[in-house]
Amino acid sequence: MNFDKTDLHILRELRNNARVPNKVLAARVGIAASTCVARVRRLVDGGAISGFYAEFNPKGVGVGAQAMICLRMTRHEREEIDSFRAHVLARDEVVSFFHVSGQDDFMLHVALRDVEHLREFIINALASRPEIVHIETRIIFEERRNPGFPVYVPVVNGNAGRP
Repeated sequence: MNFDKTDLHILRELRNNARVPNKVLAARVGIAASTCVARVRRLVDGGAISGFYAEFNPKGVGVGAQAMICLRMTRHEREEIDSFRAHVLARDEVVSFFHVSGQDDFMLHVALRDVEHLREFIINALASRPEIVHIETRIIFEERRNPGFPVYVPVVNGNAGRP
């Protein structure tokens, strides 16, 4: 897709609040409400917007511990990778799954009740898997979302950066 400054402004506004009424969104962006609806529809249809979500306050939903877990596999066969991905994505504790390069093969962002729940998750969901040879866990002390991300497009119609 080609994005212009208005598209990027819409994406940023929706990233900050996906429930903003179209009339308010249009006013913030400086376009007519009908134009705004059409642009948002184009962004969805074009694949730039894949969904609209509620962002949860971890403590408000009972999350007392979050961690990044780095995992290494014994072998790198497609079936094992696919099976492991399906296994972890079926777990409610998994916020995000990353297949990465480097020393580790996967990183998981997990959210749990407490560190005891983290311990049980590692033992029962990860250490018991025969394809996993190494597990390294890092507790997350603080998480902050960059309100501008992902509304940065490296090159937009020959222009770099944000609107």
